[in-house]
Amino acid sequence: MTKTIDLQVNAKNIADLKKGYPLILKEAIINAHALTEEGTIIRLVDRDRRFVAKGYYGNQNKGIGWVLTHKEEEAIDFDFFESKIAKALERREALFADPDTTAYRVFNGEGDGIGGLTIDYFDGFYMVSWYSQGIYSLKHHVYSVLEKIVEYKGIYEKQRFDTKGEYIEQDDFVRGEQGDFPIIVKENGMNFAVNLNDGAMTGIFLDQRDMRQAVRDNYSAGKNVLNTFSYTGAFSVAAALGGAVKTTSVDVAKRSLAKTIEQFSVNGIDYEQQDIKVMDVFEYFRYAKRKELKFDLVILDPPSFARTKKYTFSSAKDYPALLKDAIAITEKNGVIVASTNNASFGMKKFKTFIEEAFKDAGSSFKILEESSLPRDFRTNRDFPEFNYLKVVVIQKLK
Repeated sequence: MTKTIDLQVNAKNIADLKKGYPLILKEAIINAHALTEEGTIIRLVDRDRRFVAKGYYGNQNKGIGWVLTHKEEEAIDFDFFESKIAKALERREALFADPDTTAYRVFNGEGDGIGGLTIDYFDGFYMVSWYSQGIYSLKHHVYSVLEKIVEYKGIYEKQRFDTKGEYIEQDDFVRGEQGDFPIIVKENGMNFAVNLNDGAMTGIFLDQRDMRQAVRDNYSAGKNVLNTFSYTGAFSVAAALGGAVKTTSVDVAKRSLAKTIEQFSVNGIDYEQQDIKVMDVFEYFRYAKRKELKFDLVILDPPSFARTKKYTFSSAKDYPALLKDAIAITEKNGVIVASTNNASFGMKKFKTFIEEAFKDAGSSFKILEESSLPRDFRTNRDFPEFNYLKVVVIQKLK
């Protein structure tokens, strides 16, 4: 039986929690010292010991746990997990029925009612990601529910909660049959090779599905395309399939070369007609400027934080300078897809970064479209900070 303790919430934070704010912040709790064991079920109470909400203790980023229910009598047990996961799967029925897309998120943490837990689907395989020791200690419920309500080929997991909140190296296979990786999944008719048992990354970031489709369908035909921080080249594949004259993919990671070749190949694209460069993006910008290279479409999707031998990049601080570099090598009337997954600032702030970069570059722009997480990455509309992805498609006017 999981133990339960009472935690008193300070007056300042009670209103937010009652409104449905899902993250339990350390500063919201008066007696946080009472927490000793992650996975403990916590009853949040006001100073008169009246019930506010119930959740679990698990250290993650800014929080010490997540609210799971506002019903005092609701037990956090198998039935609770089954109702949440079954409801989430129901919400994705249209995706399960779509033969052109076989990889997507089926459970998105607090957006589906259980913070700290995500479940992704890859053509018959499920990948469960655990973001704290606390939620991981409740894993028997999650795996029992999947066993009962889904048909699967195999289940894999990612533990993303070491002391720095990063992935823990392990054999990620949990049960079922082991995948013969890479397996090929579909996304809006495009093919992507994924490996669920090769470290923290799978080979594709599912949250960019909508933008990859937009790049293919609306922005690539006849264009010379630069894809920076290209990872395994998924945006380059989308651009090539959309009729790009040529794509250039740039990423500092050595393995990006083989992985990008693989993604082109599973789509029947001749990778030798494309440019794949293993180099620091900042170095590449300088090289492109020197060589007077210009691109019609530039994709800018950096990590929130990156460190190479020469540079440290933080999107909260350095995005305007990065965008200014991109503007310099974008053709007049060319398009920049500016994207960030940094949850520490919102779309409004991101747009000020864009304005700052164009002003510094002595250039002007027009916003063509903006987007955030796709629908399977469900979030609570009342708390936009959990919708971390911000993408703005910008046309450089001069």
